[in-house]
Amino acid sequence: QVQLVESGGGSVQAGGSLRLSCAASGSIFSINAMGWYRQAPGKQRELVAIITDDGGITNYANSVKGRFTISRDNAKNTVYLQMNSLRAEDTAVYYCFRRELQFKKSDYWGQGTQVTVSS
Repeated sequence: QVQLVESGGGSVQAGGSLRLSCAASGSIFSINAMGWYRQAPGKQRELVAIITDDGGITNYANSVKGRFTISRDNAKNTVYLQMNSLRAEDTAVYYCFRRELQFKKSDYWGQGTQVTVSS
């Protein structure tokens, strides 16, 4: 099993910044991907950003390109999401996820952290 613990959510005014962190522990292996989804009230969960295990490939939702940056520190088994120029429409619960690929493909989720942006 894999445990994901998120931190860094909160409330901020539009134009501000927040940094989310997600630390993985448990049965984790080197071949994986990590990332962030979000879910706003009344909407489906959507992918925000994803990063490969070596950090060499990243992908972002169009709505956050140029404002959000995903990164990871493999020594700490942690993925980060730096969110700048936040907008009211970024308000959502943000979920960290990790996809293990070394043996059997398995997905794991964090508990979610609330991000609220006031205009």
